[in-house]
Amino acid sequence: MQNAASYFSVLERSASSLDWNQIDFIARILCCAYEEEKTTFLFGNGGSAALASHFACDLAKGTWIPGDGRKRFRAVALTDNLPILTAWANDSSYEDVFAEQLRGLIQPDDVAFAISCSGNSRNVLKALEVAREAGAVTIGLGGFEGGFMKSLCDRALIISSDNMQIIEDLHLSVAHCLFTLVRNQILQEDFKKVVAARAS
Repeated sequence: MQNAASYFSVLERSASSLDWNQIDFIARILCCAYEEEKTTFLFGNGGSAALASHFACDLAKGTWIPGDGRKRFRAVALTDNLPILTAWANDSSYEDVFAEQLRGLIQPDDVAFAISCSGNSRNVLKALEVAREAGAVTIGLGGFEGGFMKSLCDRALIISSDNMQIIEDLHLSVAHCLFTLVRNQILQEDFKKVVAARAS
């Protein structure tokens, strides 16, 4: 890519090839987790770790309106506790930094949301294996060809690109899209409940 126009042209082409149906399905999984008061655990490395924290913040904070009494979306980024990350990395292995957190937290029908551009980060794969053993729903947000992560996920959205920056750009866009779909569904369902209560 030689200039800004060529970069955004590639970004546009990659965005146009996204699987919209898969995004809608993942949004429904997250909505079900909210309705059933299950927890969504998010994790990744590097830029994906930053997105895990960002997305968890959006889901936990952005779906709630102060003072209206609604239940909260349970979202936890496994990337946010630096002491526990470094303790597991130092005393066990960096491969264990997410998996060992999940062992003490994850329950059946919770959601494990993995973010990995390559789909081959061993600590991400190990966490997905733990989640599957616990009976959780596994979701992956990846790139390139999906890597080994794709086979460990109930649902995976893979950005078909070999450009890391394009993949990360679209991962953020997908996260914002999912958040918007989930928030709108939560607000719509709560509105329906209010109308039904007033009519009864």
